[in-house]
Amino acid sequence: MQPLFSADSHINENEECYAEIDPAFRDRRPREAYDPVEGALLIVPGLGLDIPASKLSRAGIAYEDWGRPQRWEDLHPAGRDPKARLVIQDEEGVAGEVIYPSSGMVICQHEDVDYKKACFDAYNRWLEGFCEAAPKRLLGIGMAAIRTPDEGVRELEQIKRAGFKGVMLCGAPAFEDYDHPSYDPVWEAAIDLGLPIHFHILTARDSYGMAVRGPQVIQQIVTIRGNQNIVLMMVLGGVFERHPALRVVMVENDAGWIPHFCFRMDHAWERHRWSMEIGNLQRPPSEYMNECVYATFQDDSSLRHVVDAVNIERMMWASDFPHGDGTYPRSRQITDQLCAGMSAEQKSAVVYGNAMALYGV
Repeated sequence: MQPLFSADSHINENEECYAEIDPAFRDRRPREAYDPVEGALLIVPGLGLDIPASKLSRAGIAYEDWGRPQRWEDLHPAGRDPKARLVIQDEEGVAGEVIYPSSGMVICQHEDVDYKKACFDAYNRWLEGFCEAAPKRLLGIGMAAIRTPDEGVRELEQIKRAGFKGVMLCGAPAFEDYDHPSYDPVWEAAIDLGLPIHFHILTARDSYGMAVRGPQVIQQIVTIRGNQNIVLMMVLGGVFERHPALRVVMVENDAGWIPHFCFRMDHAWERHRWSMEIGNLQRPPSEYMNECVYATFQDDSSLRHVVDAVNIERMMWASDFPHGDGTYPRSRQITDQLCAGMSAEQKSAVVYGNAMALYGV
């Protein structure tokens, strides 16, 4: 039977995950709370919103029951207990998972970068212990605040020492933007250390409350725009021209849109680079995209219709456990459906081999 490997799964953090925070921030560390309407909450001082932990643990719950609040003790234990997580992996035939935060994605929006740094460091210390339970099946992605280029390099070095397989950055940077040459030392460090850079959806304020027309549910649909904007900036801003060995993973933003996205970039480069600002690109933008950028998705069946128009070696399936948008407990059935029409080699690459190769498992 074809093994599976999830390129995007999550922790559902509680206050214990931030217990080892810098003492200067101990009085403001994230804390658990409960609301009878919202359920389990993580309170992060200064964030401006309470993180709905109850809504971040919906895997296996029927869609019509998603509005039912859960207490902390009701949340799936595999969201924080590595032994329970391995049981879920065995149940689904998943050989391993790449582990991301949940609440940490929202903390990326915090306006106090020093506070973010303290939270990320504490989370990384906790995650290191979580992954030590099964380092070949629990692959941690460390979080970095990148307050300055020099400190960013040191953060990446620490993340490498912790045994993590990559680094996750906030969707919005602490200074300049990610295509600025001041980030070049960070990108070079990532290459030298063998750490892919990861951008997860919903890690910048422009992903929340985005101006849309129509029903509220549209807000959920347009979440991938934040990552699309980062791709545009890094490709057309010349980041991959300067650092062709850099590998960037765009997480939980589907994949079927990539061929048209590449067409639009190439169209702009071919016709408008003479009259509009653009990075110093020696090749069509789609070539950088197809070489340097990975995409993860859960159940995007549109990929099978464009499989010959993407670099299939950069497409990676993910379970998204324990989030409700994930594939648990039907991962086997869903991966069979979304890979229908692919060759056996293509399917194996998408649901297993590409992640194994990228993370050196």
